[in-house]
Amino acid sequence: MSYSGALNPASEDYESRPHYYIGQHDSDRCEVLDDDQYNQVLNSGFNFVTAPITNRHFFQRVVDQHKEFLAERQEWSERLTPAQRTNPSLPVPIVPTLTDEDTSLYPSHHIGSLITYASPWIDLCSRDPYISGISRQVLNMEVAYANFCGARTIVIPGPRQDESGPGVAQYARAIQEALLQVTRANLIIHLPMYREPLLEEKCETLSDIFDGSRIDADPKKEIDIFTSWDSWHTIRSVCEYSSRLFLALRIPRRVPEKALQERWFSEPLHFLTIGQAVFQTNRAGNPTLSKHHQDLINRYMRLKNAPWIILNDVGPNAEDLGVARAIKAIEYPSLAEASKALQERKPKSGLNDYVSYMKYLERQQPPFTAMETPALSSFQDWLQSPLQPLADNLESATYEVFEGDPVKYDQYQAAITEAMAEWKILKKPSALGTEAEPYNPELICAVAGAGRGPLVTRVLRAAAATNTKIQLWAVEKNQNAFVYLLNKNKKEWNGQVTLVKTDMRGWGGPIPRGATAPVKVDILVSELLGSFGDNELSPECLDGIQHHLSHPNGISIPHSYTAHLSPISTPRLFADISSRESDPHAFEIPYVVRLFQLDFVAQKVPNHPRFQQAWEFIHPVGINRADDFAMQHGFGKKYVTPGGGAMYGSNGTNEHNARHTHLTFVCPTRGVIHGLAGYFESTLYESQVEGREGEKVEISILPDQIDWKSKDMISWFPIFFPLKKPLYFPQDTELEVSMWRQTDDTKVWYEWLVEVYAWVGPQSRIKVGASEMHSSKKVACLM
Repeated sequence: MSYSGALNPASEDYESRPHYYIGQHDSDRCEVLDDDQYNQVLNSGFNFVTAPITNRHFFQRVVDQHKEFLAERQEWSERLTPAQRTNPSLPVPIVPTLTDEDTSLYPSHHIGSLITYASPWIDLCSRDPYISGISRQVLNMEVAYANFCGARTIVIPGPRQDESGPGVAQYARAIQEALLQVTRANLIIHLPMYREPLLEEKCETLSDIFDGSRIDADPKKEIDIFTSWDSWHTIRSVCEYSSRLFLALRIPRRVPEKALQERWFSEPLHFLTIGQAVFQTNRAGNPTLSKHHQDLINRYMRLKNAPWIILNDVGPNAEDLGVARAIKAIEYPSLAEASKALQERKPKSGLNDYVSYMKYLERQQPPFTAMETPALSSFQDWLQSPLQPLADNLESATYEVFEGDPVKYDQYQAAITEAMAEWKILKKPSALGTEAEPYNPELICAVAGAGRGPLVTRVLRAAAATNTKIQLWAVEKNQNAFVYLLNKNKKEWNGQVTLVKTDMRGWGGPIPRGATAPVKVDILVSELLGSFGDNELSPECLDGIQHHLSHPNGISIPHSYTAHLSPISTPRLFADISSRESDPHAFEIPYVVRLFQLDFVAQKVPNHPRFQQAWEFIHPVGINRADDFAMQHGFGKKYVTPGGGAMYGSNGTNEHNARHTHLTFVCPTRGVIHGLAGYFESTLYESQVEGREGEKVEISILPDQIDWKSKDMISWFPIFFPLKKPLYFPQDTELEVSMWRQTDDTKVWYEWLVEVYAWVGPQSRIKVGASEMHSSKKVACLM
């Protein structure tokens, strides 16, 4: 949970849900609350309040000054020639520095708990250069002063409109400048989810006062629900995805379509703001939210850094808070005077009705699932470099994490059990069979890359469950893990396993009891899959050991695996990678990451699913001529040079493991992508019994498949292929994704490219954007 708040440790059910941290904002508040008023707000159930940086006096001073400036300018104009009147170097209005009469915000021990609010009457988007200039000066003064006072959060009202022109760009430029004014505070841009009519700030701006030409949106006009996001994208792009720039998202009365909800979900949300008009009233006269609003809030509160909630204009209002001030105005009030003040004001007591309802919603949230434990939630959007098990020896703690996933090993055991049972049913020729009697009920099994032995245990269990007699080998190159295996073989496996310390590619094969020469393997089990299926070099590893499988009946578990891709928007990950200035290859690393705060920009349409298969590997594969030549002459593949025309001048012995794909994704709404999400599926075993064809034991991490193929499996997080620059695309476009799996016989790496095509006619497209070619060769996986 992101914020501990005041959780009741005695209530386990309460702790199993996200916590609501609820604040209060009053649009008419012009002064910072004093201690008595602040306590009154907290006593009504709120956790924090907003505080204006400047007051009404400052606003009036700025307005009066500009009136004087306009009057003086009129006098100048009468004395200047027409050419002089257009001189851009004429004086401009300068806002004097703040005084103690302009603010009631001062440094204090609780300033860090206040959410400071910039003046809503400035208009940074104004086409009037004087008004936009004044607004920029006011903003810089306010954020600098709030930062001086110790404020850590400053909310800035966003643009009132998203019209084309210089407005939003001017606003973005001003925010970029404001970020330079503050050194520690976060800037929060307050924007609506979309431009729902009559849901903007109530305060009039300087443009309304001096210009009056601003036209309010026509409530009957069709609304483009993505314009508010367009403005946000411009602002954060100009600010280069600053880690101190966040969003306060105003929830509308009518919840928009899912595509927009997910778009905002992927952005850096700090607050959800809900106005009084959004609430409905039930039969008892109490405030409620629609089911759609509840679902939206529940979804957003699942984030590791869950947004805080701000209730706008729901009380206690200025009149309620005036009770404390009225009593305080009397320096030493008697009981009669205090009673009289209370009678005149009649304040509400107890929890605020809206807070009470939000606390009720908090209790009604779905509890955390098995995939939302604190440990797993801590991995949300945390970038990790992929493992290199061939090049590195893993630590025991890493193995222990893998072994903590019962779902994966249950599926492996199910696959091994099926393979052993069907071997009996089909009476297939086995490694210990003879020409006279090819079938032998005793099977030769091997676990390649045994680690600390979890798959060895599952093979033994499967053999016991099917009453199959086996001889089992466990092959492991990690000398430290091998010591663990020796101990486990003595204490848990009763010496049933033959342990071999070697790289599986150099193993000479199993020598059965009583024999002097190696034989083939009937069932080969391996645990070499990565987040993209092949990214931990499972194909290369199995190439070096598959010749030990009996032909043609030998079984490899897994039998096959496929890699899948989908373009995503993930501003958080882009900002994280951008901050890694010390790593020149940061954008060329395929990261393992539990993707969570993201938006899948592609939609599922006929022939173009949201998640598309890139390529597939199947085991065992046929032995190529280089392998055959190497085995006949007794030396390793890496010394064989059958040809020199392969990629990067290599001899081509691993060329059969190179892959290429070109995929087309359809995007009906405009947006931006920051990279490609990679997933895998694997068929561990597919039935070979007649009448059961197509029955499979599978595992999957695809978001739309995992729940019915391997629900709650946590062994693998997705892989993320980042783009060096965010790639914007208009609506009704197609994203063309090209990816290569490359090799030069010593290492394996990926290359990826994304292109954007827009339809301009029924049969014609134009290219409107493209990423550069990305390559992970400099951080490749070593063979």
